Amino acid sequence: MQDYKQLKVWEKAHEFTVMIYKHTSGFPKEEVYSLTNQLRRASFSIPANIAEGCGKNTQPELAHFLNIALGSANEVEYFLLLAKDLKHQSVDVYEELAGKINEIRAMLISLISKVRATPKLKT
Repeated sequence: MQDYKQLKVWEKAHEFTVMIYKHTSGFPKEEVYSLTNQLRRASFSIPANIAEGCGKNTQPELAHFLNIALGSANEVEYFLLLAKDLKHQSVDVYEELAGKINEIRAMLISLISKVRATPKLKT
């Protein structure tokens, strides 16, 4: 078991989620139950799954939840592209958020590799 708050990837994912909540508050009202909801849910799924995985007792369980977080990061990337193409956000905002989610994805991929290669993750 590991304290998720000590992981840099969790910290970045949490900060990103807060940014998404602020950013999506400006989306059109007709998107509240569709794109806004989906983007928010996918973004908070990333730090939530990191936290859940850190509460598990085995490395394979942790890797499983990190993989779920990675899948959510991929969803976020697509939803950001969709929001840009629907003109709900500017290209500049899209590029900033896409850069951040790609950084989180890279960190998750690296952590997953380390977890799979290490019998026991040090806390």
